[in-house]
Amino acid sequence: MQWCEAFGEDRKPAWQDIRTFIGKGVVLWDELNAFLSDLSGKEAALSYSSCAAQPGWNVKYRKGGKALCTLYPMQDFFIALVVLGAKEESLAARLVAEGQLSPYVVDLYATARAMPMGRWLMIEVQDGSILSDVETLVSIRLHQEVR
Repeated sequence: MQWCEAFGEDRKPAWQDIRTFIGKGVVLWDELNAFLSDLSGKEAALSYSSCAAQPGWNVKYRKGGKALCTLYPMQDFFIALVVLGAKEESLAARLVAEGQLSPYVVDLYATARAMPMGRWLMIEVQDGSILSDVETLVSIRLHQEVR
């Protein structure tokens, strides 16, 4: 069952509903949410999107008016959307060139079209190395040192 079918616009999920739906990916989910909460200094905002690309309830993190990351629950994993703007592009490109990101994320970066609003990376978080890449890219969004 798709996430948007399980929880339609009129049925807002509880946090535990999201965790249950994510299933075996919940450890990575919890780790990334703790990281994003610490980084943003806020709890996540749950919002509904009717966007055809990824409809349904999602979890958004912002800091100082800047979008950090949007999370989309999936069955047994989740997707993290990180948008790299023009200011982040050079650092991200350096990380790619230096081999500091997983091959999966490097491929996503290479195939994501650079647009005026930034390069949109829809990253399927299914293991710890990809989770680490998401944390690195979100840190770039805040122009912080990359670990």
